[in-house]
Amino acid sequence: MCRELLDMGFDRIELGHGIRLSLMDGILKMYEAGKVQFSSLHNFCPLPIEITRASPDCYKFSSPDARERERALKHSYQTIDFAARLGARFVVLHLGRTPLGDYTENLVRMCEAGLGASRGYVKEKLECIRKREEQAPPYFQRAREGLARIAEHAEKKGVMLGVESRHSFEEIPSEREMIEVLNEFNVPHVGYWHDFGHVQVKHNLGFLDHVEWMRTISPRLIGCHLHDTVWPGRDHMVPFSGDVEYEKLLAFLPKETLFVFEMSPRRTREEIMESRDQWVAKFGA
Repeated sequence: MCRELLDMGFDRIELGHGIRLSLMDGILKMYEAGKVQFSSLHNFCPLPIEITRASPDCYKFSSPDARERERALKHSYQTIDFAARLGARFVVLHLGRTPLGDYTENLVRMCEAGLGASRGYVKEKLECIRKREEQAPPYFQRAREGLARIAEHAEKKGVMLGVESRHSFEEIPSEREMIEVLNEFNVPHVGYWHDFGHVQVKHNLGFLDHVEWMRTISPRLIGCHLHDTVWPGRDHMVPFSGDVEYEKLLAFLPKETLFVFEMSPRRTREEIMESRDQWVAKFGA
């Protein structure tokens, strides 16, 4: 896995939330031999042994179940420890979700059916916002409490935590909540992780303006997941294949921002390499 990515011309790798524990020994050996460098790990990494497929939300900090929250903390500590051992500067986090069902997916399907300007669409969207505002506070509070505990551990280990922008409006944090989180954790080892594809989905559904959000949040931005979105909600496409207006957005980014290509497994080697070459030609390595 690591050798394939290096052969494709990438100089650093983010280990994702699907990496099994059985792979970590070989990964550590490659790192210790100086054959590979890691930029970041995506929580939970390695994958909890009882979970059979990549699942960054298998345990939620926001859960009402105290046992689930403790599992989320335990595996987050482990991810941070592995990041420190592998020389990775960043751990990317999801914080949880509110129990609303799948409003965002319903809205995507309505847009695909040509109903994005209908009264039914507006009603569905407003209902989603209203229910989330009513139900989110205890879930959001538990997520912040969990973040406080792992932020303390990350500081001791010299690892930065990137709180990732989410794809669905049901998830935590929303953009308003993200600002609250970053104001509360106004410390060098906690920052914002921008996912271009996730935010573009919310832009396409009318929850925010991508450029204005980037203008607002960029001072706390520490890294990005780079992929594209084909309208309205098909994300994890290669850059330059969808609707993301990179030229407008990159103007607001800090100079040394880390970009991590985060592609769907369905993207081919050729697609990824061509997109990377386009990116380097336009914006540099």
